Amino acid sequence: MPNPSFNSRKPISVHALPIFVSLFFSAIPHSALKIPPPLPILPLPSASQLQWQLSSMALFLHFGPNTFTDSEWGTGHASPSVFNPTLLNASQWVHVAKEAGFSRVILTAKHHDGFCLWLSEYTDYSVKASPWRNGKGDVVAELAAGAKEAGIALGLYLSPWDRHESCYGKTLEYNEFYIGQMTELLTRYGDIKEVWLDGAKGEGEKDMEYYFDAWFSLIHQLQPDAVIFSDAGPDTRWIGDEAGVAGSTCWSLFNRSNAVIGGTNPQYSQGGDPHGHDWVPAECDVSIRPGWFWHASQVPKSALELLDIYYKSAGRNCLLLLNVPPNSSGLISDEDIQALQEFKELRRSIFSNNLAEKGLLTASSI
Repeated sequence: MPNPSFNSRKPISVHALPIFVSLFFSAIPHSALKIPPPLPILPLPSASQLQWQLSSMALFLHFGPNTFTDSEWGTGHASPSVFNPTLLNASQWVHVAKEAGFSRVILTAKHHDGFCLWLSEYTDYSVKASPWRNGKGDVVAELAAGAKEAGIALGLYLSPWDRHESCYGKTLEYNEFYIGQMTELLTRYGDIKEVWLDGAKGEGEKDMEYYFDAWFSLIHQLQPDAVIFSDAGPDTRWIGDEAGVAGSTCWSLFNRSNAVIGGTNPQYSQGGDPHGHDWVPAECDVSIRPGWFWHASQVPKSALELLDIYYKSAGRNCLLLLNVPPNSSGLISDEDIQALQEFKELRRSIFSNNLAEKGLLTASSI
């Protein structure tokens, strides 16, 4: 029988509403009432870009026929027989990189001369035509195996400019050729963390159009965790010089629409753009020697010179890509290793005491 003292139709008193509201909200946990975090300020880095930026240095490996002909830009006509690194040990390259504090290695799988350091099905101008390993060797495969064992990330450089290939200059035919070689590299050797290409080309060379957008789409399809380097990104950009020096302020923000691969304004790339619409951090490439390929007559930079470059690259929001070219035996030279070890010791002595580790942070608002 219903309680005669309770009238279900009687409205709640207006004076009682604050009490009900107070009781309702007091029942909600305090954590549920926290102010949500602010919206991000766009653009944001992708996961692969963020992983790339968390490292500070990578080792570049320029290696090929130029190593044996004392040249920098090969003509594409050197005989494959000159390539014979009898002591080649890619695991040594990886070990040197890891011991010196580098987190990834990038190999010139094909430089401008068109010679391929892997067994490409698209050309005979490769290691299979050389005496090295009786024509059965594969530098990319040996480096990939060494990098995987050591836990070092692998990157590959495939030069768009090819001074040997006869179809270079025929836009459609060469773009198909390039995509075929890129597919080989990205499907045979496991995880590739960086794909490196540029717009370098000598004066008076054949004019042709590169289908960059198609290349980038293919790379992201075959290796979704890889970052793509070029003069203008899309994932990481050239700093604009080959001295390893960034602008004193260097933004990760950038406008890709203002950049052209092979024709980027160096000053714009060195500083980035505080109002940029794209996240394209910079990579500072420089060689430990005067040349990019090994030359017996050249000596490496000192540890102090490398430290100065480190401050002006990694210290300015960039990744330092230091080229350390293997010699004609197929090994990184002792004098280069010594310079890298001294460079490592300098960094250790300077940065061993983390001044921020026990620091106290305060803020006027959160």
